[in-house]
Amino acid sequence: MRTVCFNGHPRLEHELRCRQCNEPFEIVPEGKFYDDIDKNFDYISRWVTLGEVRTPVVKINNDLSFKLDYFSPTYSYKDRGTRNLISYISSRRNELNIEMINEDSSGNAGSSIAAYGISAGFKTNIYVPSNANPAKLKQIESYGAHIIKVDGSRDHVQEEAEHAEGFYASHILNPEFRDGIRTLAYEIFLQGKMPDNIFVPISAGTLLSGLYSGLTHLYNSGEISKVPVIVGVQPENISPVCSFINGEKYDPDNNLSSIADALVAKRPVLMNKMIKIMNDGNRCISVSENEIITARKDLALKGFYAEYSSATVFAAYRKFNFEGSSLLVLTGNGLKN
Repeated sequence: MRTVCFNGHPRLEHELRCRQCNEPFEIVPEGKFYDDIDKNFDYISRWVTLGEVRTPVVKINNDLSFKLDYFSPTYSYKDRGTRNLISYISSRRNELNIEMINEDSSGNAGSSIAAYGISAGFKTNIYVPSNANPAKLKQIESYGAHIIKVDGSRDHVQEEAEHAEGFYASHILNPEFRDGIRTLAYEIFLQGKMPDNIFVPISAGTLLSGLYSGLTHLYNSGEISKVPVIVGVQPENISPVCSFINGEKYDPDNNLSSIADALVAKRPVLMNKMIKIMNDGNRCISVSENEIITARKDLALKGFYAEYSSATVFAAYRKFNFEGSSLLVLTGNGLKN
């Protein structure tokens, strides 16, 4: 494993941003791939677990399958990254002198960090916007985490969490979180023939970067002969990546919101990384609010109860014709809405 920033500079100590270029860091897997997925994370000495399973893949027809990643302990794919991050800091608890962890998220990441953080014995604080969705706050609070509401923008919330006393367990900046998402690529590989296209919703970029890393590792290890096309999906109202890739106008200061409330990063920290991934033979599609609402309803009528943010991938799939087989990752359970 190598830990370097997006420009290739090595990480020093436990930096979250490179001192030379201010870019975040990533963990680059090297060497062979192991079917025993946990063996691909040799820097974890003790795993924190809440009973994770390999989430099911359901085949709809020869060209379409769903991966139900909401079959996770806190009902979202974020548990992949959280398990890895909390296991990492738990393994180094004494070395790093960690007793309290802080995270900024009013949604799925906040719930996931709360659940795993508390189970690992950390005092856990989740910083949220003052106007956060009350339904999602209930899940965070139920795990015993302390919720701290912050007035102002999403950037203000991050600043409060980052500079508070304790360990900043950011799901965006800590590379160990993003690295945990590699397991998604490994599971897809082990569960059958690799699809030609993999659809994922994108916002902050943790899912996209982790999936890309895992697929690249499989390719470099000789396990797959080609890397599937990743189709990243964003709501039209908040589409910084897709707008950039597709040459469309986008104003990050617009006052628009989206029913896909897990996809609201207007100025994503990992923007440069996401653009690089998209430019590596991948594709970015934005979908309207009506398309998202209709897609969620139609998914439910097929028996798949996903949150609106997850339904974006079905909306994108139906918007265009795609060559070959497609796997749509449903990232969050509909009960979260």
